[in-house]
Amino acid sequence: MIQMRTTGKKVSIIRNRKRQSEEVFQQLRYKLKKNNFILTEKHPDIVISIGGDGMLLSAFHKYESQLDRVRFVGVHTGHLGFYTDYLDDEIDKLVENLKYDTGAKVSYPILNVKVTFENGDTKIMRALNEATIKRSDRTMVADLTINGVHFERFRGDGITVSTPTGSTAYNKSLGGAVLHPTIEALQIAEIASLNNRVYRTLGSSIIVPKKDKIEITPSRPGFHILSVDNSTYSYRNIAHIEYQIDNHKINFVASPSHTSFWNRVKDAFIGDIDE
Repeated sequence: MIQMRTTGKKVSIIRNRKRQSEEVFQQLRYKLKKNNFILTEKHPDIVISIGGDGMLLSAFHKYESQLDRVRFVGVHTGHLGFYTDYLDDEIDKLVENLKYDTGAKVSYPILNVKVTFENGDTKIMRALNEATIKRSDRTMVADLTINGVHFERFRGDGITVSTPTGSTAYNKSLGGAVLHPTIEALQIAEIASLNNRVYRTLGSSIIVPKKDKIEITPSRPGFHILSVDNSTYSYRNIAHIEYQIDNHKINFVASPSHTSFWNRVKDAFIGDIDE
């Protein structure tokens, strides 16, 4: 009996529930097995996300405890694939590139979120795109501190802190700037701030360097809604939240199909320009 030799590369595939994604999943699984890849959900070397950006976020959070060893690849079957390198008809190209993959990676910074409650308990989370805090039932009032400097007392719907890759997501819809992901910085964007003769905030997005820590301290007790990427939590009695660049990064497979950041921005928001 001839024993097939594997590539040694362990691959996990995650997809959404759409029929198109399921069809791509079946094709990809068959072709990876045929080319002697090891398919496993435990401790993979490469995670392939099939769907849109939401699916890549889910893949990131599923393997966020293994970021130092895992690299990600996105296959686009959704409406917007900012994080995806391959279209659904490029499965053969993906498998071929993975066969000759040398381990090269493209790395982007992520966000560390530390929530401290009034009883002293803490909860630490990571975000690939952004983390947003709002009041559940009324105007949010909170003190914003940057690198130990009390910057402003915010009044409005909420505040979002985003990574460079997340700068093209919710942050952009709030009027924030688009940052290249090689710039290791965070961005603060206000959500419907109150600015009048009594209440004052800067009123524009703020870009904070890697070394600086951002802190938000609610000034009123009660429930706050904290959104971290595509997950939402309701917490009571938050003492303060600290945001900073995480010690780990997300790593994507560096291949000829890994589109440049500016091409992604152009394709997502501008498209082809008629000469």
